[in-house]
Amino acid sequence: MPFVDLHCDTIARLLAARRSGLPGNLRQGTGGHVDLETLQKSGYLLQNFALFVNLQGTTRSDDLAAGQTDLYHQAMDCRAKDPLEEVLTLADLYWQELAQNTDIAQPVLSFQEMEQARQAGKVACLLTVEEGGVCRGQLPLLRTLYRLGVRMLTLTWNYPNELGFPNGQPGGLTETGAAFLTEMETLGMIPDVSHLGDEGFWEVCRRAKKPFAASHSCCRALWDHRRNLTDAMLRALGDRGCLVGVNFYAGFLGPSPVSRFEDLTRHIRHMIDMAGLETVALGSDFDGIDCPLAWEDAGHMDRLIPAMERAGFSPREIEAVCWKNAWEFYRRTL
Repeated sequence: MPFVDLHCDTIARLLAARRSGLPGNLRQGTGGHVDLETLQKSGYLLQNFALFVNLQGTTRSDDLAAGQTDLYHQAMDCRAKDPLEEVLTLADLYWQELAQNTDIAQPVLSFQEMEQARQAGKVACLLTVEEGGVCRGQLPLLRTLYRLGVRMLTLTWNYPNELGFPNGQPGGLTETGAAFLTEMETLGMIPDVSHLGDEGFWEVCRRAKKPFAASHSCCRALWDHRRNLTDAMLRALGDRGCLVGVNFYAGFLGPSPVSRFEDLTRHIRHMIDMAGLETVALGSDFDGIDCPLAWEDAGHMDRLIPAMERAGFSPREIEAVCWKNAWEFYRRTL
């Protein structure tokens, strides 16, 4: 079964390894969830690689359980001295690594290039940014990121920025955030509302003229976490032709400290019931989460298929969630 994944933090993990003097590269990894060889062996058609930047440098408490932070996440938790410099450093690492692995991976900027990579048997790699604050509220910097290959951007992470307010905090988009949304649609950069607060989510719904994404989120009706989406949000995403990627983090799925198939498939089913089958995809958050996983890493994603079968998913539903919905979404938006 092919796979498409809307979100991983592997580039930030790799940079953290380099800064800590530890071995690792994008081809064979750093001992985390994702590397290019594993993606190819597991049949991935496309992996979104997020450039994650931490504006304030506190621990990633919304995404990690207490006491589970490893050496890589400690480095990722450090505040970026200059967020713009940090995102450019991450982008340089991404492009340097892909230039060394053209035999198995291909950076893509459009759906046509995604199809080219698929025909060549290579993993398509799509660049995203997780933290709109790296642009300092300046549209020229947003356009520069687009020129560097960024095709999706989360408007906020866990802190307020020039664009808006994150989950659990009052406030929607700022005027600058509204201007960014308009410019992103003009450019062809997909707005990502994962991490955005509730008011901001609904403001994006009101203002957006094109489909957008929630790249790595779960269902609030099943587990009451502010990072999760309400049923009304899921229905709105379905009504607008958007895409939602289910997050693999145990803390968003339920009370278990282990990310379990039964919890993941329950969220997938609820997303389908609320948003419609064509709206639901995978958004693992690999290398950005630090909890035990029943399927360990991207190298064992094949275990998801029998788990979905046991949960009553049809072959058509499994194929749609694992790759077809995301592929079709990018056909319409890139």
